[in-house]
Amino acid sequence: MATVKEWAAGARPRTLPLAVAPVIIGAAAAQALGRFDLTIGLLALVVALALQVGVNYANDYSDGIRGTDDVRVGPMRLTGSKAAKPRQVKDAAFFSFGLASQAGLIIVILTGMWWMLAVGAACVLAAWWYTGGSRPYGYRGLGEIMVFVFFGLVATLGTTWAMAAQLSVHAWIGAVGSGLIAAALLMANNVRDIPTDREAGKLTLAVRLGDQRARISYVLMVGLALVLPLTLLVHSLWFLLVLLAWPLALGPARIMLSPEKKGHALIKVLQLTSLIGMAFALSYSAALILS
Repeated sequence: MATVKEWAAGARPRTLPLAVAPVIIGAAAAQALGRFDLTIGLLALVVALALQVGVNYANDYSDGIRGTDDVRVGPMRLTGSKAAKPRQVKDAAFFSFGLASQAGLIIVILTGMWWMLAVGAACVLAAWWYTGGSRPYGYRGLGEIMVFVFFGLVATLGTTWAMAAQLSVHAWIGAVGSGLIAAALLMANNVRDIPTDREAGKLTLAVRLGDQRARISYVLMVGLALVLPLTLLVHSLWFLLVLLAWPLALGPARIMLSPEKKGHALIKVLQLTSLIGMAFALSYSAALILS
């Protein structure tokens, strides 16, 4: 039986800030529209966190039973390390998806936006099919695109719409920025795993691009995310606050642009990218509210 500590590690807590970030931005965008709702915000946070934990456990289970995690660098995996039975990890994933679904259903009931049930179902299916099912899209190089869509656009814009029943250019820019940083985190993770993924037949975008171009794409995604808010300076100088997140990007960019930095050296990039995502969310949201 896996210990509580091992289950917590299997949930990959370092990825959780990037689930919180889009909800913060979406709520701030709603506040800027004069329609902030604390109850909806808390429920949206439960949805985002539960989905993130669910996809982490689902990835652990699916990669584990395929043998992709038999040899890996980085945090332990419950299935691959045999610390927990595959069925237990799968059940943990579906429990998390169930929790996200219940919180999402309450949002739908409170807002009367019944069409959002379809969005919620798409989120759960996307979380499972990342590495699950017979044709997982994560094995075909589509992981970053789906992370951008669901943990960027859907999470941010969905939060804003649930509160305000409308969107703004500020919400869109925050959603794109948040999505790019989330995709960059996955790219860094996949650059670290290129050797083992290639051997296991997992053709992630990093494997398809190759080590050098994958590293460059990480820098471009983070850079674009942190530059986009500056287009809003014509509306308010408060968006200069996003500059506070820039120094955090220098360290991981330097590591990613150093080809000799491999394996364990890239774990720090994952940690720092989570910090970048949270710093972006807080600074951008503060700018939205103050402006």
